[in-house]
Amino acid sequence: RCVLKELESLGKALYGAKLIAQRFQVRNCSHHKDPVSGSACLLSMIEEGNPHHFFIATQDQDLANKVKKKAGVPLLFIIQNTMVLDKPSPKSLAFVQKLQTNQLVPEHQKQSIVQLKEKEGLANHEGEKRRKRKKAGGPNPLSCLKKKKKKTQEGQEPSAEKKKRRKRKRNRVKAEAVQSVQKNEEE
Repeated sequence: RCVLKELESLGKALYGAKLIAQRFQVRNCSHHKDPVSGSACLLSMIEEGNPHHFFIATQDQDLANKVKKKAGVPLLFIIQNTMVLDKPSPKSLAFVQKLQTNQLVPEHQKQSIVQLKEKEGLANHEGEKRRKRKKAGGPNPLSCLKKKKKKTQEGQEPSAEKKKRRKRKRNRVKAEAVQSVQKNEEE
């Protein structure tokens, strides 16, 4: 309702948008008596984890950035007359990852794991951080020479057997034949 009120207040320039918005189902919001801006109303409806599973469709970048900061709110926008569903925000991905890890191990098992770690002295101490030691690396492979290939029993490399070079034969024309050709050209 707040969005419709805002479209009415903006006048004739957005009359078409107002008609399109009126075609859709209108959700009641808590600002029925004193309407607020459309973006503020939409943000108030998706608070507390988006319980009604709303999608937000907007071209407003400020509103889109605020929506991306909330987990579990899909964002739609238009690019060249095509509706596009934006990829999940990092906040949403982290939230889903956290839910999946929590579902793998039940809460009572987590508590028993913590108690067992404390008994064995394996509990994580937040103040202590272990540093990883750097392992000694070998030489730089780019600065090393290539290994020489071992020769076969015959004393030749195997690649030499495969690559036999053919000698080029020269066709030597006798001097007499050349002279006779030159005489014919002169005549």
